[in-house]
Amino acid sequence: MDPEVGLRLLLSPLGSNIVVRTACCSVGVVLPVYSTFKAIEGRDENEQKKWLLYWAAYGSFSIVELLTDKILYWFPLYYHMKFAFLVWLQLPTTDGARQIYMNHLRPFLLKHQARLDQVVGFFYAQMSKFVSLHQAEIQFVRALLMKTFVSANQFASDFIRPERRNVSSAIEGPRQQVVGTSDSEDEE
Repeated sequence: MDPEVGLRLLLSPLGSNIVVRTACCSVGVVLPVYSTFKAIEGRDENEQKKWLLYWAAYGSFSIVELLTDKILYWFPLYYHMKFAFLVWLQLPTTDGARQIYMNHLRPFLLKHQARLDQVVGFFYAQMSKFVSLHQAEIQFVRALLMKTFVSANQFASDFIRPERRNVSSAIEGPRQQVVGTSDSEDEE
C-alpha cells in the first residue's frame, strides 16, 4: 500500500473514525509501550525520563478524556485532533509531554501533593482491606481464569495445529507395552 494513500485515509475528514481511532491507539499506546520497553532494557536514563513524562501526560489526558469523551467525540474531527495531540506529545522537536508536565501537571501536583498523598493512602488501605477480606473469592476467580486460559490456549492450539491433537486414552484405554518372548527363550 502506498504510504500517501494511507496518510490520505487517515487524515480524510470524511473517512471512518475507526481508522483514526486505531491510529490514536497505535500512536498513543502501542508505540510508546515498545519505546518504553526499549528505554528500560537499554538502561538509558534520558529515554526513561522522556517516557515517564509521556506516560504522566498521557495518563492525565486520559483522565480528562474519560470525563469529557461523551461530549467531545461529537465534535467534527475530534479524533483527528486527538491524533495530532498524541503525536505532539511524542515529537522530540516539540517535547510536548515535557511541556505538559512542567507547565501544568507538575505545578498542580506540587500544590495538591499533601491532599493527594492522603487520598492515595486511603485508597491503598481500602484496597488492602478488600483483598484481605476476599482472599477466598480472589483465589477462586484466579483459578477459574487460569482454567479458562488453559482451555482457550489448548483450543487455539488444537485449532491451529489439528495434527498435534492428543488422542484420548479414555476411549481406547491405556496403551500397554507387550514384552514378547522369542522362540529361543521358550526352548530353554
